[in-house]
Amino acid sequence: MALLTEYEVAALLLSLKVSLTAVCCSLPAGIFIAWVLARFDFPGKSLLDGVIHLPLVLPPVVVGYLLLISMGRAGWIGHWLYETFGISFAFSWRGAALAAAVVSFPLMVRAIRQAFEAVDTRLEEAAQTLGAGKLRVFFTISLPLTAPGIVSGMVLAFARSLGEFGSTITFVSNIPGETRTIPLAMYSFIETPGAEAQAGRLCVIAIIISLLSLVASQWLGKRAQQRAHGQC
Repeated sequence: MALLTEYEVAALLLSLKVSLTAVCCSLPAGIFIAWVLARFDFPGKSLLDGVIHLPLVLPPVVVGYLLLISMGRAGWIGHWLYETFGISFAFSWRGAALAAAVVSFPLMVRAIRQAFEAVDTRLEEAAQTLGAGKLRVFFTISLPLTAPGIVSGMVLAFARSLGEFGSTITFVSNIPGETRTIPLAMYSFIETPGAEAQAGRLCVIAIIISLLSLVASQWLGKRAQQRAHGQC
């Protein structure tokens, strides 16, 4: 007897696909916004910070509904994307990745911002006095020193994306093979009489993946920190 059924394997692979896509696509914006919030003071900074962290306090269903009316096929952004580029997020795995990216983005930004704030600005200023441009300082000093925070933010976002349920089912529904990630598959099993064993297996898988992610985060963070100190 197979350890996992074909249905469970599909949900697992889809969850990994959605979570990795969400993290990779949101990482550049996460680094940029974290850097801006950590290094600059400007009018509206508190408002921007609040908007970035809003998904942490909003009910996931509200986030999903806002995505539906804005990024859905009939939404004011989604309609333009579909008519112009033929891109559609509604009821597809791309929409699930978008929902996961939105709800996990605050965790990524918070971790990376704290890492930027921990970098001694005197190192950046010293490099500039030696003739290094701002772009070179960012990529050779600031970014390497924040590598542990970036890794931590990525793993936190990945784990959060892996467990996203409310906004996903609201925005892209619960479609087998397309949007039915591990949480949605567990929900379907729980709703099905006699399918408790399948729900339990997916629960164990989710716990194992989350634990492995946290362990990997700590190990990669330490390695990145050692390399960063070695470069400086």
